Amino acid sequence: MVKVREDYAITGDGHIDIEEWVRQIESQTRLEDVDQFRRACEKSAEIDLQAFREDRLWAPGASSFRTGIEMAQILVELHLDQASLVAAILYRAVREERVPLAEIRAEFGDEVANLIDGVQQMAAISAIHHPLKGNVLGQNQGQLDNVRKMLVTLIDDVRVALIKLAERTCAIRAVKDVVPEKRMKVAREVFDIYAPLAQRLGIGHIKWELEDLSFRYLHETAYKKIAKLLDEKRLDRDGYIKRVLDTLGTELARAGIEGALTGRAKHIYSIWRKMRRKGIEFSQVYDVRAVRILVPEVRDCYAALGIVHGIWRHIPNEFDDYIASPKENGYQSLHTAVVGPEGKVMEVQIRTHKMHEEAELGVCAHWLYKGMDKSNRSTGYDAKINWLRQVLEWQEDLGDLSGLVDQLKGDVTSDRVYVFTPEGHVVDLPQGATPVDFAYRVHTEIGHACRGARLNGRIVPLTYPLKTGDQVFILTSNNPAPSRDWLNPSLGYIQTSRARAKVTHWFKEQNREQNISDGRAILEDEFRRLSIYDVDLNELAVKVNYRNADDMFAAVGAGDLKPTHVANIAQQMIEPPATRMDLKLSSQRHTPYDTESDIRIHGVGKLKTQVAKCCKPLPGDLIGGYITVGRGVTVHRQDCLTFLHLREYEPNRIIEVSWGGTPEAVYPVDIEIDAYDRSGLLRDITQVLSSSRTNVLALNTISNPDDNTATMTVNVEISSLEQLARLLAQIRNLPNIIDVRRKRR
Repeated sequence: MVKVREDYAITGDGHIDIEEWVRQIESQTRLEDVDQFRRACEKSAEIDLQAFREDRLWAPGASSFRTGIEMAQILVELHLDQASLVAAILYRAVREERVPLAEIRAEFGDEVANLIDGVQQMAAISAIHHPLKGNVLGQNQGQLDNVRKMLVTLIDDVRVALIKLAERTCAIRAVKDVVPEKRMKVAREVFDIYAPLAQRLGIGHIKWELEDLSFRYLHETAYKKIAKLLDEKRLDRDGYIKRVLDTLGTELARAGIEGALTGRAKHIYSIWRKMRRKGIEFSQVYDVRAVRILVPEVRDCYAALGIVHGIWRHIPNEFDDYIASPKENGYQSLHTAVVGPEGKVMEVQIRTHKMHEEAELGVCAHWLYKGMDKSNRSTGYDAKINWLRQVLEWQEDLGDLSGLVDQLKGDVTSDRVYVFTPEGHVVDLPQGATPVDFAYRVHTEIGHACRGARLNGRIVPLTYPLKTGDQVFILTSNNPAPSRDWLNPSLGYIQTSRARAKVTHWFKEQNREQNISDGRAILEDEFRRLSIYDVDLNELAVKVNYRNADDMFAAVGAGDLKPTHVANIAQQMIEPPATRMDLKLSSQRHTPYDTESDIRIHGVGKLKTQVAKCCKPLPGDLIGGYITVGRGVTVHRQDCLTFLHLREYEPNRIIEVSWGGTPEAVYPVDIEIDAYDRSGLLRDITQVLSSSRTNVLALNTISNPDDNTATMTVNVEISSLEQLARLLAQIRNLPNIIDVRRKRR
């Protein structure tokens, strides 16, 4: 426990002597800038005094300055740097809005301000975390794991986690005299979230204190019973362990064994948990006191075991040889229980230094095999935890975090995002999930009724990618009905298979006549945008494996059949489907002007080919060839007016051609856009083209001041019909767009 409240650095009138306290901190750790550290203390004290003058009251625990220096004292024991100590001293004043963060940034620098800001992000958990009275989304324990994982993903700097743990340690120490409701709330939060986080970071003494204090308030009767059974103070237990270590050290040295000895007295919550888990009485808990011996070689382990059993009588059936028979996760050690001095039972663990390193840092780390369910582990989460532990241990060796954080941050990625419901429960989703995915994850009916989303108090589009820490509120309508646009992958409304399946199922349940009507409208719109005309719909239906056009329309309307797939088949009804092309444009661009493999010439061998500039066909378009004089074969779309004229008047020069399907080929195509004119319209369109990595060859805009509209013609390079459909959908989704289509020649 930190003693600043009790005896030292306290003046006669009960105030904290800042100069004396700074001198004491200097004796415990190295301060790079003592003046800055002193100024932080003085500023925090000044903010406290100002708050007292304005409020004219002083509630217990209301001093942000006293809390700040108590936090700093905890961090000194963890060997943190000066920036962390300064941030701890000022944190509560910023959190309680007694001073703006911008002012702290200006006076104490970005590093301190960023640490405070990071701790504030974690403090958001405190504002909306509620004790779970029942299963949430089918899993109670999973909720707690999600909160813990979300905390870790918020941490970009391990110091943020340590400052927050120090703050929660101060909070649980201070709740003794507050109202029971608040005391229980703080205890539940500390027990559920921050004690496990301290365990996963390997900070044992903080974990034990957080568990014991929160357990004391959550299960007061059980706590007092075990405390009485221990019948000795914690300091007395620690003294007992020290005497045992002295005896062991002497005997090992006499036997020529180099052993590193450590010991600890088991804390109250751990005793209670073991009694509950194994269904045993207190007298059967043999590791209330425990000693660990680390030796160089395996043979030394068994030699040390002989010495332990030679000094004290071992308890039958309480010996485990995990060296000869390791646990499934690879954990190795010797465990025995003996009757030690004064007739008190204690546990002894013996292992090599290598075994200890593997147990603490490897796949069989103690916190991992004991504290986490394998089925709930996430690769990204495990990686982040390992990173935090590494930084913490290296910081202890080097005394400085500079450079380590940036070096390691790039190696850790999270494969999930963790977001809040309005009630404060945590939902995990895949990276890139949208509010629509969230709505269907919470409840199918909420998904069907979803019409908008509010994140952290502000309205966002339904295509907005959620980020860890967002609190999501779904805006719903009284008439649940998902939008058909959600099933269009080009628009980006849905990223999870669960949500897509729910939407598809909803449309299947609707009236067939309505599906036929909707499907017809969807295909007509798709064909019009892609300039597909004069298609035999019944023949097209057979090509896509439906009996007739109505069945095809119903499938499109129900979401079973993608309109882009139908459009591709409509372009390929004469020739077999063209080879699919990579949706990403190749860095080395090719056009049909310089390749012989893009177009196959039937019956006349290899002739030079060129694409007609009048209609500019794309792979997937139905095409025909016209033999020119001296320039080889010109390739037209079959519905091109020029080609139709040539076929009527010079049929002897028309030949059959088809696409050869070169994956790296890209082709020019004209897109027409009609829109209501507004500021930034051209910028938004070009941004879509840029983000989709579409190369623009030419762009022409005509404004119509009479009706405030604009018509744009954009000549772009496209690799496939699918890419064109996706691009048209993205442009159509922009504000003020009236229509967008492929230009018909």
